[in-house]
Amino acid sequence: MSERVMPGRADGLITLDAADALWVDLTADSAVPTASAAFTCSPAHARAGYVLLGSRVVATVKASGGQWSVLETEVRRAAAELNAVRMDRQDLVRIGPFRGAPKKERNETTLLRWRQRITRELQELGESERAVRREGGGPSHLAGIDWRRILVERTRDRTARTWWLPRAVVRLLDVAEHTETRWVQAARTCQENTAVPEPPSHPRQARDAGGRQTTSPKGPGASLRPYNGELEGQLYSVLSGKPGTSRRVAGWVCAVCRTAPATVLDHCHEHGYVRAPVCQSCNTLERPDHLYSNDIRVANHYARLFDTDTDDWLRHWHRCPGCRARTTLPLPHLAAWTAHIACRSLRPTHHAPRGRKPCGVLRVSWTGSQNAPRSCLLTVAVDFCPSGEHRVLARVPYREAVERFRIWLAETAPAVAAAAGPDRLDGLPAQFRPVIADTSGEGLALF
Repeated sequence: MSERVMPGRADGLITLDAADALWVDLTADSAVPTASAAFTCSPAHARAGYVLLGSRVVATVKASGGQWSVLETEVRRAAAELNAVRMDRQDLVRIGPFRGAPKKERNETTLLRWRQRITRELQELGESERAVRREGGGPSHLAGIDWRRILVERTRDRTARTWWLPRAVVRLLDVAEHTETRWVQAARTCQENTAVPEPPSHPRQARDAGGRQTTSPKGPGASLRPYNGELEGQLYSVLSGKPGTSRRVAGWVCAVCRTAPATVLDHCHEHGYVRAPVCQSCNTLERPDHLYSNDIRVANHYARLFDTDTDDWLRHWHRCPGCRARTTLPLPHLAAWTAHIACRSLRPTHHAPRGRKPCGVLRVSWTGSQNAPRSCLLTVAVDFCPSGEHRVLARVPYREAVERFRIWLAETAPAVAAAAGPDRLDGLPAQFRPVIADTSGEGLALF
């Protein structure tokens, strides 16, 4: 622990400089890299009454002499929560840039909005200046996390570049952004009901140097509730047009991971029904990797969807009445399942240091649509295979793919299969809906 940290002071308050040093000391072995100026460098604004550390809000109070301070115990709690986060550096989520993403005003005093902050900073910095910053220039962080050390930049055709962060960090920053928003909203409500407004502090009571007690609004995550099918059978096109829907969505916890706050309404793009409110991380994991409108790459995250957390994802997809009644999946997901599961034995392998390894990249395309099952055909291929750049593994008719999926579903997730079937067609549209475009857009917007 740094010498500047002096435990035992009145009420355990320490200066912001001391809190910076303590934060770095406590998180030195964390899987998520942290910044050295979490309390004193932008976007931290202690005068706002709080500082974000990971997904936790840490209150700031004015001590004697007008100096801003924080409770040492709260810094330690935030560090312990961050140290418990496990991060897979290979499990990446694209965070930008996205075409058509809404532009935010350049105002450093606004809320975290971490995606916009990263996009703005990387777009404005030149290559040389970016290198100087990365090597130790002006410090910058997000909720105490040094995002520069884990940002992955990918370039295509020497012009288009994309930015990626580990999924664990994306989920952590999403929670931080949601927590801050709810905290500020609660603080404003508290101030409106108080004759003399005071800066928000931690939910636990704290005392300033004069001995006066300050109490905070209700904890920001206290009102999150589990999703229990309240939106079942409702159409996304209807809900997205109703005022107050986004506020209602923000009150739920993600229906898939059940840990992060929900931020978007996931819906079936073929039948139009809402599935459930989910967090940005799960929404990204669920989205197929389209190369074209009828062509997708079967990325590594499908191993998690169909091998690791299978029951949860199948149950989530079957929240759509159309998919549940027909005991199938939306066409892109069914195509990915066919390539990843049904054609697994057909994929070529090559020698690797630890046995044999599947080679190339799986890709599946289709002709026709699920609206004309007799003419719909799935073509599974391997790109960049040593034995052929675009080697075709199989051509599977849509109806055969559906039947294979039904058999696999009954064996893999019998509870999900038992809740599906052709006897549950009540309330479905008389005619199939056409494939619905991805209305969530490149910017991963709420609606």
